[in-house]
Amino acid sequence: MAKKLVLKVTAGADAPERCSQAFTVAAVAVASGVEVSLWLTGEAAWFALPGRAAEFELPHAAPLPDLIDGILAGGGITLCTQCAARRDIGEKDVIEGVRIAGAQVFVQEAMADGVQALVY
Repeated sequence: MAKKLVLKVTAGADAPERCSQAFTVAAVAVASGVEVSLWLTGEAAWFALPGRAAEFELPHAAPLPDLIDGILAGGGITLCTQCAARRDIGEKDVIEGVRIAGAQVFVQEAMADGVQALVY
């Protein structure tokens, strides 16, 4: 089993099931003791902002704010640098615990030994 799970979520409210799946898998992995790094890219970038996850609704899915809290409790969430810049999101704008980093850091994380990477 991989020692670390790196997930990139590219979907937001535009593809709610795919978005919810990524956050759910990340939260379940954290709860199972797996080291998790969740990357917010594309439309998922908006969920780095306070209050935005509360606006997300999907029937029969766990509330996104609860999943984010679970991920941050034992894992990490990163907002893509370019995605943040395209949306005028700065470090002072994001939820506490969310970092902003670029593709180089994503590649380093994804290529490390013992890592499984998934893209949603």
